[in-house]
Amino acid sequence: MSQTESNVTALNTADDWQLRVDLAAAFRLTAENDWHEAVANHFSLAVSPDGKEFLMNPRNRHFSLVKASELLLLNADDRSCMDTPNAPDASAWSIHGAIHRLHPNARCVLHVHPPYATALAGLKDPTIRPIDQVTARFYNNVAYDLEFGGIAEGEAEGERIAGVLGNRRIMMMGNHGVTVVGDTVAQAFDDLYHLERACKTMVLAYSTGQPLNEMPHELAEQVREEWVGFIDGSYQDHFDQAKELLDRKDPSYAS
Repeated sequence: MSQTESNVTALNTADDWQLRVDLAAAFRLTAENDWHEAVANHFSLAVSPDGKEFLMNPRNRHFSLVKASELLLLNADDRSCMDTPNAPDASAWSIHGAIHRLHPNARCVLHVHPPYATALAGLKDPTIRPIDQVTARFYNNVAYDLEFGGIAEGEAEGERIAGVLGNRRIMMMGNHGVTVVGDTVAQAFDDLYHLERACKTMVLAYSTGQPLNEMPHELAEQVREEWVGFIDGSYQDHFDQAKELLDRKDPSYAS
């Protein structure tokens, strides 16, 4: 039995297959938005109650080619999976293994280097300021990792990153990129989409050279809380319609 066949067999119910399809869709949508970097970056999705068994993209597979059937099934407590065919790269295991091992509620973990978020993360102060509705969505609601220790290839660096993330859903990673976690692929994808939009707004605003017009603290908090109800009613629709567009162009992600 091939690695792909064993992975599919391990997740063979309709619900389990849908998890694979949703994660594969997130890879394709990320590639379409140009948020990925070459054949690096990685997404994962927990499939066990304790969060330690998770799906992940195989090593060096371009996001635009990922299919549901080829996602790897890994266990955060079993490093021997790194010796299997197409095992993820060391940094993928370091970051995602640590987060799934230490944060069972982090079901979906998206780690990418999108251009605007990565540019903002390269500033001495990468804070997302509340200068419009979308930036205010992230007001005082982001973990900032400013202690970049090089490419995360060891378990210690992965555990440090997981510690900085804490119970946040969004982490700006200084000199690196971003990590977004969510209860579902749809939720995490919607956060990633709006995070990159917010960072684009920040970079464009900074590029004018004029002072930022930040919302007062009370207003920024109000707008952030207003987002909560809006997100709950929209993130699944956003993801479902994005998948519908994928289906019209190339439904192979679901194979």
